Amino acid sequence: MSILEKAIQSAQQSEISFSKFIKPNDTGSTGGHQAGFHIPKNSWPLFFESPGKKGENKDRYVTIRWHDDFETNSRFIYYGVGTRNEYRLTRFGRGFPFLTDDNVGDLLVIVKKSSDFFEGFVLSSDEDIEDFFTSLNISSTETNGIIPKQTSLSAEAILLKCFMAYIQSLRIDFPTTIDLANNARDCYTKAYGITPNVVKRNPDQELLSWIEAEYGLFKTIENDRYSELIQSPFESVEALVKTANTILNRRKSRAGKSLEHHLEEIFKISQLTFQTQITTENNKKPDFLFPNIEAYKDPNFNIDKLFVLASKTTCKDRWRQILNEADRIRTKHLFTLQQGISKNQLDEMNKYGVQLVVPRMYLSSFPAEHRENIMTLKQFISHVNAVQA
Repeated sequence: MSILEKAIQSAQQSEISFSKFIKPNDTGSTGGHQAGFHIPKNSWPLFFESPGKKGENKDRYVTIRWHDDFETNSRFIYYGVGTRNEYRLTRFGRGFPFLTDDNVGDLLVIVKKSSDFFEGFVLSSDEDIEDFFTSLNISSTETNGIIPKQTSLSAEAILLKCFMAYIQSLRIDFPTTIDLANNARDCYTKAYGITPNVVKRNPDQELLSWIEAEYGLFKTIENDRYSELIQSPFESVEALVKTANTILNRRKSRAGKSLEHHLEEIFKISQLTFQTQITTENNKKPDFLFPNIEAYKDPNFNIDKLFVLASKTTCKDRWRQILNEADRIRTKHLFTLQQGISKNQLDEMNKYGVQLVVPRMYLSSFPAEHRENIMTLKQFISHVNAVQA
């Protein structure tokens, strides 16, 4: 069984589990003196019976088995004395392999098996991270905290009501990815009164909200379609595997197109001129080309007014795929939901002319010395708008 499979099985069979992208602050890349993994305040139930109190420190020692391979006697501590107000997981011993600069951007998974015994996993590749998200039915925006149980729905009542109305209107088993994205967005904007001007003012936040809403709708459809099926015994192991594969493949298909669909709507609201999935050299199809393929093929068109943008939920490995998607354009823009990438990889991206674009809220997860060279979604839109004006 692979590390990914072990991580998925462990998290699914546990009452409480946790995930987060490893950040420079965890590995010491920021130059700070803190040791070990920073744990968000809302994740205290992973280790404690009650939250820490300001003015007091408290800790507990636990055993963590990593990758079903070796164990550490680690310390979960709340620092509440003085100006500090944070939780950390520390003490891993010499030679611990998962707190290096190269681990920045990896996904840390901690699973509680008993009061003092835990299992730990670190997933590095894009495929493993996305497969973990798919299997646990969470999005990259739901990391950095306790993994919600699949039976719980976090949508507000008004949003859920809209979801249920949409589900009842369906005449097919599952909608297409574009239909799912559009209806999730419509439900969200109606429930929270989001106007185009709100999207223009804060595209970074609205994009993440749309993605979360779509996950909520998708979970609701799954519960509606499969609740009776999974409560009944399967005729055979083959029938069980077939059903499980159908569910997982549908999740992967939806997740792969979700980000692209929502970015397209953001760009339309922002009144940018662009085309999607247009064929350039060698039959390559970049996700977004600004302004259009006619301008790209016109040798007299100002090359400084051409932009290409790829969209990838994670990009630690996949960023190289975009390098030859549009030969005329020297700088390739890449939008990602990845939270944290190592200094070495960022240096390599810069060397090959890849301009990273991330949600504003994720900037702090990247090494400080690289943040000025990373664009937010709003900055990218403003830049293209100014060129196209």
